Amino acid sequence: MATSVKPLRAAGMNALVTGGNAGIGYFVAEQLASAGANVVLGCRDAGKAAAAATAIREQIPGASVDHMPLDLADLQSLKSSVDTLELDRLDVVVLNAGVALDSPPRRESVDAYELMFATNHLGHFALLHWLAPLLTAAPAARIVTTGSFAARSERLDLDDLQSTESYDPKRTYGRSKLAQMSFGFELDRRLRTAGSPQLSVVVHPGGALDSLTPARAGVHTRSRTQQLLGLPAGLLLHGKDAGALPAVRAALDPDVSGGQLWGPRQFGLRGAPHVEQPHGHMTDPETAALLWTKSVELTGVDPMAAWDNVPDTPPPAGDRWF
Repeated sequence: MATSVKPLRAAGMNALVTGGNAGIGYFVAEQLASAGANVVLGCRDAGKAAAAATAIREQIPGASVDHMPLDLADLQSLKSSVDTLELDRLDVVVLNAGVALDSPPRRESVDAYELMFATNHLGHFALLHWLAPLLTAAPAARIVTTGSFAARSERLDLDDLQSTESYDPKRTYGRSKLAQMSFGFELDRRLRTAGSPQLSVVVHPGGALDSLTPARAGVHTRSRTQQLLGLPAGLLLHGKDAGALPAVRAALDPDVSGGQLWGPRQFGLRGAPHVEQPHGHMTDPETAALLWTKSVELTGVDPMAAWDNVPDTPPPAGDRWF
């Protein structure tokens, strides 16, 4: 069962959740819809998106749920995906989707980049570039980037971001999530420099297990045996519904500040969301600036381009959602 948090309001807000059809992303989408948001599920498979939308509506009758085709491993497709959004603004984007490979061989995206780094970091980096006009059209949009506990023990190798010289799936995954987190913190620094009212917040879900996650028809099932076997782990870990709470809090809580890291309270593994002190290697500005430059070179786009063209003026009084 998800840990309760104070009620959060999202009525009338537009929210995009990448990977919102499954796992933690599904529960982020469900919880945002429960708070009143109009939710868009960003995912490749239209059938899985439809199943997730049905499951959300079963939990929240009347929920507003839509689908945006999204393949983060195909950089050239991202502009066309965003062009399908029939929105005048985007109040929240949760950069959640990701891929984790368990074993060799090393795989590549259609752009010939290592698949986990391409999907988890570069795809979201480029997606934000195309979403920027919708985000700047909102009074005070939130960009929420989902990192991972796995990033704590990793360090970025800026000379081998593609893991061509040395490939270990777990290490490469951890580095891809560290790249996301470094990007999220650097994004907030750049937004503050630009005088933007938009906020970039980084989150992680802690230890979220399928066996502790409630079932959702067409999205997630668990047998009674799986549920019982997972109970001992509940002393240290939690389900993906609870793992979604830091992202939802970061997206909606009026007390959240840009540049914060939100995660589970108990040892960073389970419990109610709270603000954490990020490790220094996650927030190092020199590393982040170099990563940003290399990401621009690899994707051909810069997420800050739209903000650099926005006049430095505050949003009209009364138009903030938070």
